Amino acid sequence: MIPLDELQLGEQAEIETIETDQLPLKLIEMGCLPGNSISLIQKAPFNDPIYIKIDEAHLAIRKETAKNIFVRIVS
Repeated sequence: MIPLDELQLGEQAEIETIETDQLPLKLIEMGCLPGNSISLIQKAPFNDPIYIKIDEAHLAIRKETAKNIFVRIVS
């Protein structure tokens, strides 16, 4: 299990756990929940923010927020 900010470009993963007290409610509403698939699409300069795909939603989140989402690589 690794934090989402350590995921490499193009890697597919599954969300294992999230620290909900540190995660904005909007991310949870958009599908950032344990069991959902996630992939890293792009990183901005200096690696912040990162652009991810959760199921069919595309989101940009800050690296600090991504550290609170833990994933398991599936491919």
